[in-house]
Amino acid sequence: MAYLVPSEFVTKMVDAGESKIFMSTRDTIIRAYMAGAILALAAAFAVTINVQTGVPIVGAALFPVGFCMLYLFGFDLLTGVFVLCPLALIDKRPGVTIGGVLRNWSLVFIGNFAGAFTVAVMMAIVFTFGFTSPPDKVGQVIGTIGEGRTVGYAAHGFGGMLTLFVRGMLCNWMVSAGVVGAMISTTVSGKVIAMWMPIMLFFYMTFEHSIVNMFLFPSGLLLGGKFTIMDYLLWNEIPTVVGNLVGGLAFTGLTLYATHIKTAPKRVPG
Repeated sequence: MAYLVPSEFVTKMVDAGESKIFMSTRDTIIRAYMAGAILALAAAFAVTINVQTGVPIVGAALFPVGFCMLYLFGFDLLTGVFVLCPLALIDKRPGVTIGGVLRNWSLVFIGNFAGAFTVAVMMAIVFTFGFTSPPDKVGQVIGTIGEGRTVGYAAHGFGGMLTLFVRGMLCNWMVSAGVVGAMISTTVSGKVIAMWMPIMLFFYMTFEHSIVNMFLFPSGLLLGGKFTIMDYLLWNEIPTVVGNLVGGLAFTGLTLYATHIKTAPKRVPG
């Protein structure tokens, strides 16, 4: 499996963060666009499986195919750069600034949203025969997902917002573990196995992933879901983005960096 020890793959994480910060605007947006589009298509694939089989674990088990594809192609998700780019700043890499990190995050957000929205429009056309008929079964379910995970949270007030934020944290704890998984091995099979496990977990547990939601919620609005754009932004996307940032950086990025790069002094025997 050509496994790399943590000190090796955590160094690769910092190197990757530095590289992404200095990447050109064109390349950053194109890579982010394709990542958002592929992940959105995987989400449509998984929902279709769930509707057709009635067995959610099957969709969750197959959803990671999209995540593996986009990372093997070298594309970027916002949830990944949330973890990698700050490590280059913390490691004091030359030329890395807070402004550079925020620039990368902004460009990746724009690219991810554009890619996910493109697929949302394309799949809405598929689900409705070009908007000439009501949504099919899969389209109806996607519209329901959008309602339940916006106005459904709003109905619980602060408790709903807290739940949404925590689900966002838990999501990117697992998704960022998948990002790290792509660096753990030097073989394709090793990378895929390491990425597959945490991504399957997050999807089955219905944690909140900002880029998957960039597909599900615009799709829901296009397919007649009973919620608004403001519902989507205030009661899903914005809290999810913040939760993804906190969860991924705190539970994955900083813990790995602190214990494998900036390690504490060893205890003296006796």
